[in-house]
Amino acid sequence: MQNERQILSAGARQLGIELSADTESMLLQYMALMQKWNKVYNLTAISSGPEMVTYHLLDSLAVLPHLWAGKWLDVGCGGGLPGIVLAIMRPDWDFTLLDSNSKKTGFVQQVVIQLGLKNVRVHTGRVEDWQQETRFDGIISRAFTELG
Repeated sequence: MQNERQILSAGARQLGIELSADTESMLLQYMALMQKWNKVYNLTAISSGPEMVTYHLLDSLAVLPHLWAGKWLDVGCGGGLPGIVLAIMRPDWDFTLLDSNSKKTGFVQQVVIQLGLKNVRVHTGRVEDWQQETRFDGIISRAFTELG
């Protein structure tokens, strides 16, 4: 895990993002949960720790400087990317994570509980069928669907 911690810390610095020790720890806990659950639920094809840091955690962090405070909807969140990473980084923002795969949203809900994320709500459903009263300040998505 030390190698992953170094990659995360260095990568975040390159993105201009400072990570507190607590935040870094939570991000790595999330990654460890993803590795554990991935064996059963096939959350991601990327399974090695260093690759998960680069392709999941840092990739999700890269968008952070371009976002603003508010209520965010993560469409097609899968295993919680980028929504969980952003929620860890911005505990004062609200995040709603939506995915049609109940196994993946079950995992995300477990992450929310285990990490104590009070700013995340998880819903299972297709975006075109989902009806929500809440207005969002922004919508984000990562690898949501095939293009074309």
